[in-house]
Amino acid sequence: MSSILIFPGQGSQAVGMGRELYENNAAARAVFDEVDDALNQKLSDIIFNGPMEDLTLTTNVQPAIMATSIAMLRAANVPLTQYVAGHSLGEYTALCAAGALSVADTAKLLRLRGDAMQRAVPVGRGLTAVILGLDIDVVRDICAKNDCDVANDNSPGQVVISGEKEIVEKTLADAKNAGAKRAMPLALSVPVHCRIQAPAAEEMRAALASTEIKKPAAALISNKTCAPISNPDEIREALVYQITHGVRWRESVLAMHDLGITETIEVGPGAVLTGLTKRICPEMEGKKLEV
Repeated sequence: MSSILIFPGQGSQAVGMGRELYENNAAARAVFDEVDDALNQKLSDIIFNGPMEDLTLTTNVQPAIMATSIAMLRAANVPLTQYVAGHSLGEYTALCAAGALSVADTAKLLRLRGDAMQRAVPVGRGLTAVILGLDIDVVRDICAKNDCDVANDNSPGQVVISGEKEIVEKTLADAKNAGAKRAMPLALSVPVHCRIQAPAAEEMRAALASTEIKKPAAALISNKTCAPISNPDEIREALVYQITHGVRWRESVLAMHDLGITETIEVGPGAVLTGLTKRICPEMEGKKLEV
């Protein structure tokens, strides 16, 4: 059986995640401490104790999910797989796991990413929403007519859209008229993976240019290309690209299968990606890392 380590994105967070590991595992505790030091903030206190409103702030939740995921990985001490992948911010976690980025640099980049995304779009201007029960091509056609962006192609029948609030609302109405089972806004503080995040992409381009990225010990199956990449410059470009373009997760999982991968191992809080694996490619087994 050939496995791949995969890392979740925003939405997998929960107050208290990783607290037991922090208390009982030195390797996990070192990760949380390193993130706290890098950010000059006791982020671990928010992760372990909340409140949820603070944890879900984009500025906190991105480094928080990364820290928890890397802590779980190091506590489990599992061998690195030939390939790694991550959903949205999970790409940063995957690169950290593969040694391309240090824990401290990953935390700083994700803090900046969250802040830059919030700065790019004033509160109330943008919206992110999910459409269930329509084929991706149908959603793409509706989005094209409304000048809306596909933010995540997550699995057959689950597509996330994003953009200007009024445009997304019009797209949701059209999706319902086209037969969507559900079409509803998501509780995110910023619109994600869409063209109005262009200012955030430029901030990340500058930050990534000045950050050391090593060749990863495991190639990253990119959200941009749905293919393995390992060149540091190509990685930088892919991380900038994902700010304004959609996450091609469904295609990425199918690419994993084409590479001979038979099992995804989700490392991090929640089990969102494990469920998606089963819906995208029933021939593959999706499981959670046991810590």
